Amino acid sequence: MKFAFVFPGQGSQSLGMMAAYGDNPVIRATFDEASTVLGRDLWQLVGEGPAEALNQTVNTQPLMLAAGIAVWRRWLEMGGPRPAMVAGHSLGEYAALVAAGVLDFHEAVTLVEFRARAMQEAVRPGEGAMAAILGLDAHRVEEACAASAADQVVEAVNYNDPHQTVIAGHATAVDRAAEACKQMGAKRAVRLSVSAPFHCSLMQPAADRLAEKLATVRISLPAIPVINNVDVTVVDDPKAIVNALVRQAAAPVRWVETMQRMQSEGVVHVFECGPGKVLSKLVKRSADGLTGHAIADDSGLRSSLALVTGEGEMA
Repeated sequence: MKFAFVFPGQGSQSLGMMAAYGDNPVIRATFDEASTVLGRDLWQLVGEGPAEALNQTVNTQPLMLAAGIAVWRRWLEMGGPRPAMVAGHSLGEYAALVAAGVLDFHEAVTLVEFRARAMQEAVRPGEGAMAAILGLDAHRVEEACAASAADQVVEAVNYNDPHQTVIAGHATAVDRAAEACKQMGAKRAVRLSVSAPFHCSLMQPAADRLAEKLATVRISLPAIPVINNVDVTVVDDPKAIVNALVRQAAAPVRWVETMQRMQSEGVVHVFECGPGKVLSKLVKRSADGLTGHAIADDSGLRSSLALVTGEGEMA
């Protein structure tokens, strides 16, 4: 049975989320490593909050990286086999690259904190916004953005499933585009509680800073194929991997196509490696024939392992 792992990004965090995995030494040790690198206690933050600090981009991005890799390491400790391929949604791509052996975990922690600061500082507070458009085809969302931009930026940036697309850009342009989408028949247009308009062209200053930072990072050949967000391709050349990460900061996350790519490669089951169930719910809606599973707690780890080893079934 061919299966893949996907890693969640910013937006899947919640206070106390790691308690669902029990008191596991491997998971705790992974957070301790990340905390040592950053000089602040991520385990205490995820367990006790405050929620406002947990949701600050500069904390959320390294914290979600640690969470994804902690669950990945626990999977391996339990004897879990390596997947046929991996991918990650936005920030989650960094966890996928760590799991594939491309990035060293310690370097990745520093890298994602730098990425978070660069993205946060690329646009002044209150100037940008993001909104989720529900119940409207992606090409119609693109039309609404084009018609609403005027002299500002508003773009489709997360293609999450065929009828869920996130837009980002200047706040007033996002509001105009959201209203245009509703007039076109969108069921809902929901402003997201984020600190910056991620993945739109306003993030180009962050991408430029990230390019300089990535030039100092060691990139290894992947031990597992990684589908990148920006091109939906699998590359193993270090320069190409870096190029894709740089462009990802200011370019859309093509998640629907990522799921379709997995399906075309013969993947049957897609496991979301980390807290939350956001990505596993998108799987079936994006590609017929794929089944999504959440490894969001200890029970999910065990039932997922039973499925891939042929020792159990999952609904």
